[in-house]
Amino acid sequence: MAWDGLGAFVRALEERAELVRIRRRVDPNLEVSAIADRVMKSNGPALLFENVAGSSFPLLINAYGSKRRMSLALGVDDLEEHAAAIAELVHTKAPSSARELAQLALKLPELAHVSPRSVGRGSCQDVIHTGPDVDLDSLPILTCWPHDGGPFITLPQVITRDPENGVRNVGCYRMQKLGRNETAMHWQVHKTGARHFRRAREMGLRRLDVAVALGGDPAMMYAATAPLPDGIDEWMFAGFLRKRAVATVACTTVDLEVPADADFVLEGYVDPQEELVSEGPFGDHTGYYTPVEPFPRFHVTALTRRDGAVYPATLVGPPPMEDAWLGKATERLFLPMLRLLFPEVVDMNLPVEGAFHNLVLLSIKKQYPFHASRIAHGLWGAGQMTFSKVICVFDDDVDVQDLQQVAWRLLANLDPKRDFAFVDGPIDQLDHGANQPLWGSKVCIDATRKWREEGYTRVWPEPCRMSAEVVARVEALWPELGIDARPGPSFTNGARASHGVGGADAMARVIGVARDLLARTRS
Repeated sequence: MAWDGLGAFVRALEERAELVRIRRRVDPNLEVSAIADRVMKSNGPALLFENVAGSSFPLLINAYGSKRRMSLALGVDDLEEHAAAIAELVHTKAPSSARELAQLALKLPELAHVSPRSVGRGSCQDVIHTGPDVDLDSLPILTCWPHDGGPFITLPQVITRDPENGVRNVGCYRMQKLGRNETAMHWQVHKTGARHFRRAREMGLRRLDVAVALGGDPAMMYAATAPLPDGIDEWMFAGFLRKRAVATVACTTVDLEVPADADFVLEGYVDPQEELVSEGPFGDHTGYYTPVEPFPRFHVTALTRRDGAVYPATLVGPPPMEDAWLGKATERLFLPMLRLLFPEVVDMNLPVEGAFHNLVLLSIKKQYPFHASRIAHGLWGAGQMTFSKVICVFDDDVDVQDLQQVAWRLLANLDPKRDFAFVDGPIDQLDHGANQPLWGSKVCIDATRKWREEGYTRVWPEPCRMSAEVVARVEALWPELGIDARPGPSFTNGARASHGVGGADAMARVIGVARDLLARTRS
């Protein structure tokens, strides 16, 4: 399912009781983010601020802030539908018979709608402002945290082309507003946009065209955050997710195309030879402020929008936040691609508390000694997984989505001297833990059963499990026991526990139970 702009998505959220309209006047300087932070921390609804001080445009935030809304944004009832489709696609074999060829042909029409297609004109250009009429102050751009360097655009789709081969990239890079027609462009050193900028500077160019789409189909905004391999077009990926090609239109002042159904578009350029501008601080997804650093200046030459435009925003900071579900979508959708490289992988969990790159929990079908170490080193050489600081590897009978089970198995199986393997390598530019930027240590923790070939000379014990027969008998007689107790997370029956974003929900339940018990004791 494809959405024609954020307005259509807002209506769908409202129909499903997933959205609250806020009509009271609210300040974009800290007030919106303080409200959104409280709602995100409580697993609350999407918010549409209809009266943002200083702007005539409504602002949508927390639109991705639950599994249900994240799935809806990508046009499905459950993210696993896309994961299954990707798994089927990546495991498609070359046909060896007429029957297999016919089966493959049935899939091809689904892929015919993947590639972006150019159209004459789109709703993103219903209203056009150029030159001195460009006014970024008209947008409800948020100042998110008290020590932020200023207002930041937080959900942009930044579009550039490689100055050598013309290959397009769409990335999500924060943008600090510097004035009515200028922003900083936070191109982290490892990102493709930064590579385009560096190459343009090496070529002596004085202009690299940039366009920024805001809003449109939420699938396009997600695709801009996805860790796609080089050469995979983000809009092609969005077309696959939404089962409809992304329609594009030519910009009015730069040589780029933008999504026809975007809510807003900023057109402009960066000058690769121009002095960089100070950007930051910014309260980032790590939960800490990132420091002031030099980044390119983006000159806005045109601001276009659709009638009835809705401004998209998100808030990042101490987890859990809305971006938890953007990360979870990536975890589920890219697991089939990870299994293509490492077929022994059973499941993966990127807990939100780890800010996605700080902690990777992985279960594998262990097949040979020191298999866990091999997997970790393979991941450290695989795209964005390069920046993973801690990789914990478990056997296939461990549910890595259940953080209580993970902690139990890890701590029970661990011999720190034996099971920690340290390496040095590149780290995320936003990481402040290392002694120097961009380079630091990483660790693999092998939490699998140890084999004799790995130096373990004892007999590895089996975890305690109740027999299935006894569990079934107890389940049948339970109503007769008069015990008013809800079953907690099961560690012993091998069942996969239902799970949310991470351990926060479980911890909240534990705290709630403790409070109830304390209240009863006092009474």
